[in-house]
Amino acid sequence: MLSANQKAAGMALGAAACLVLAGCHVDMWDQRKPKSYQEDEFFSNRAASRPLVEHTVARGQLRTDEAFYTGMVHVSGTQVKYVEKFPFPITKEVLQRGQERFSIYCVPCHGELGNGKGFIAQRGFALRRQPGNYHTDRLRKMPIGHFFDVITNGYGAMYSYAYRVEPADRWKIVAYIRVLQLSQDAPAADVPPSALEHPAGPAESTGGNTE
Repeated sequence: MLSANQKAAGMALGAAACLVLAGCHVDMWDQRKPKSYQEDEFFSNRAASRPLVEHTVARGQLRTDEAFYTGMVHVSGTQVKYVEKFPFPITKEVLQRGQERFSIYCVPCHGELGNGKGFIAQRGFALRRQPGNYHTDRLRKMPIGHFFDVITNGYGAMYSYAYRVEPADRWKIVAYIRVLQLSQDAPAADVPPSALEHPAGPAESTGGNTE
């Protein structure tokens, strides 16, 4: 037979269960709220998505360093020019990161050497427009800001990589492009004498095998 305390405890648990069950109904997940790009009768233009308040800046998006985020600087009025200096020191680690990002995003079209002969170009894309060859005189002389701008905004048939590659990584890719250009157009005077006397073979220079 249940004691008075046990009966009271049972009644309390039963009451709690009733309260919990009372709160379980469709209003918990079927809420009256606007969703992005849906129609909504509340607003005069019947659009659920509202325009941003003028001059709104998202947290982390206050990009006051024009040169770093655009690759260009204003000279006077609306006139701009490409930057010619990197926004940070170029170290071995920077170049390694640039090579890694270049291999992921650029090699498919531009090729490992940056000569515009990537697999996508070889398999038909070049019929539309040949991907850029970084070793032309025009691109060798182009300021580094140009390459940053192209990665950011696209150029010709190339689309923007702004949402795929962070600004710092874009600069690192540009640094690696300069390395590729130098590798294919370096004067013999820039090569150490020891390297000229004992040039590295394919396996030594790439770390791979010759099979």
